[in-house]
Amino acid sequence: MPDFSTTYLGLQLSSPLVPSASPLARSLDNLRRMEDAGAGAVVLHSLFEEQINAESNSLDYFLTHGSESYGEALSYFPEASAYRLTPELYLEHIRRAKAALKIPIIASLNGISAGSGYVVNRRQGDWIKYAALMEQAGADALELNLYYVPTDPDLSGEAVENMYADLLIDVSSSVHLPVAMKLSPFFSCLPNMARRLVECGASGLVLFNRFYQPDIDLDTLDVVPHLNLTTPQELQALRVPLRWIALLYGRLEADLALSSGVHTAEDALKAMLAGAKVAMMTSALLMHGIGRLADIRAQMLQWMEAHEYESIAQMCGSVSQKSVPYPAAFERASYIRTIGVGH
Repeated sequence: MPDFSTTYLGLQLSSPLVPSASPLARSLDNLRRMEDAGAGAVVLHSLFEEQINAESNSLDYFLTHGSESYGEALSYFPEASAYRLTPELYLEHIRRAKAALKIPIIASLNGISAGSGYVVNRRQGDWIKYAALMEQAGADALELNLYYVPTDPDLSGEAVENMYADLLIDVSSSVHLPVAMKLSPFFSCLPNMARRLVECGASGLVLFNRFYQPDIDLDTLDVVPHLNLTTPQELQALRVPLRWIALLYGRLEADLALSSGVHTAEDALKAMLAGAKVAMMTSALLMHGIGRLADIRAQMLQWMEAHEYESIAQMCGSVSQKSVPYPAAFERASYIRTIGVGH
């Protein structure tokens, strides 16, 4: 039997399959089922900056302006009457999960206002202090989940990057936990940004955050949110992070996690081959149930045996840009070959 263990953020995991932040993680029973099905760790649903600020501000702002932005949020805050998870209850959930599970618990903190003076759309709150409170509650690691849409034409790309870096410094300096930064793919030079974030304290990078774009209702002329889960047919959901993980592998002193478009054992295997330490998934579990983890695990082990891989560690990065005979396949040359220029 191949060795299915891996390391991520300095943690020893029995499996590279990790459920990402989603409403499923709100239930302790679900967390137990994830562990039983073969999850190596679990990322809890996010504690949002807006939730923390809602302790002293109107809840309506968050429910009407923020809940559609993240895939885990729309069903998480369906209506004001269902808003029950205060920051204190989130910390208690960490404590209970830590007591009930043997696998690592990764807390998720979701926000954008930095303590160094940046304030984006919201007044600066004291949400960053919750990173330390999560550590005290027993979290084994922290995932910092950021997504900011810059709309000010006077705001430079450098200023946006500084915002991310400064925020990471504020959070990582407040804890002894390993911190993973969850990113979008929309930086002008992602490798440079990735290296900078590692230098600022990131032990891992999660690629990528899935942000939901608004649509226009032609009948009501309203701008409406859409929460669409990834599907196996949505190839770009997997291929974008797959490409960047293959490009970044071996060039950073940090672990890489692929978190978009993982539905099958084949998807998870590709993530490992490209260089990811873990493959994260949510949509597949929401669509097919938590038992999907066990199926994927069994199929991955079967493939590893058939292809004579002794371990996940042996597989990791073996088809990254640094390892393949034709490294340009991950760059522009692949585009030229694909469209058939010159043929």
